[in-house]
Amino acid sequence: MDASCSGDRVGAVAAYRTVLASRLRSQLQYRTSFALYVLTSVVTALAGFAEVLTVFHNVPVLGDLDLRAALLVYGLSTFGFGIANCVAGQLDTIPTYIRTGTLETMLVRPQPVLAQIVTSDVTLRRFGVGLVGVVTLVVALAANPVHWTPARAGLLLVTPLSGALLFAALFTAAGALQFWLVDASEVTSSFTYGAQYASQFSAAVFPVPLRLLLVTAVPAAFVAYLPAAAVLGLTGPRWAPGRLGWGTPVVAVAACLAALALWRLGVRHYTGAGG
Repeated sequence: MDASCSGDRVGAVAAYRTVLASRLRSQLQYRTSFALYVLTSVVTALAGFAEVLTVFHNVPVLGDLDLRAALLVYGLSTFGFGIANCVAGQLDTIPTYIRTGTLETMLVRPQPVLAQIVTSDVTLRRFGVGLVGVVTLVVALAANPVHWTPARAGLLLVTPLSGALLFAALFTAAGALQFWLVDASEVTSSFTYGAQYASQFSAAVFPVPLRLLLVTAVPAAFVAYLPAAAVLGLTGPRWAPGRLGWGTPVVAVAACLAALALWRLGVRHYTGAGG
C-alpha cells in the first residue's frame, strides 16, 4: 500500500511537471509577442517606481523611511509580488471558471482543484514586474548602510519568498471567496492588489486601524516594510514595530495555511454553476 501511494504521488508530480513544461514552452513559442508582454509588465512596474521617486522628491522622509530605505521596501514588495503573480495570479479568474462550467470538469478529475488551476496558466510574462523588483533591490542594498549580521542576511534572503507566499495566500483567499460572493472579483482584487500597493510604503503612513489590518487580517506589512525595518534596524511605528519583521517567514506560512483552509471550505460550499 505504501509503495502504491508513493508511486501515485510520483506520478502526480510527473503529470504536473509535464503540464507546466508544456505551458512554459507554449509561451516562449512566439518570442516577439512574449517580449512585448514582458516589456508591458516592466513598464507597469516602472510606473510604480516613478511614483515612489516622485513622492520622495517632494517629501524627503515619509513615515520613517527616506528614499534609500523606501527603495528597499519597494524592491522587496515588487519582487515578491512578481513571483506570486506568475504562479497564483490566475486565481482571479475563478468567476470565469464558474460561469463556463470549467470548474465542474476540474472537480471530477483525480487531482486537487487548486493545483489544476495554478498549473493551468503559469504566466511568465508577468515576471517583468519581478525583474524591476530585483534591480531595485540590488540598487537599494548598495545604497543603504546596513550593519550586516547572519540573522539580517538570512532574513533578507527569505523575505522575497515569504512575500511571494503572502501574496499567493491573498490570491488563494480571494479566489476562495468567489465561491460565496460569485462574480465579485473587483471586490477581492481590492484586497490583493490593494495589499500590493500598501506593501510598497511604510506602515507609519497609515492610520492605526488600517495599520492593524495590514499587520493582522491582510498582512501586507510583512511583505516588505517590516522585514526591511528589521534589516535596517528601524524602530517602526506604534502597533507595527520593526521587530515584527523577524517573524515574516512564520506569518507567511500561517497565511498560506489559513488560505488553504478557506479554499477547502469554499470548494465544499460550491454546489455547481446551475447549468
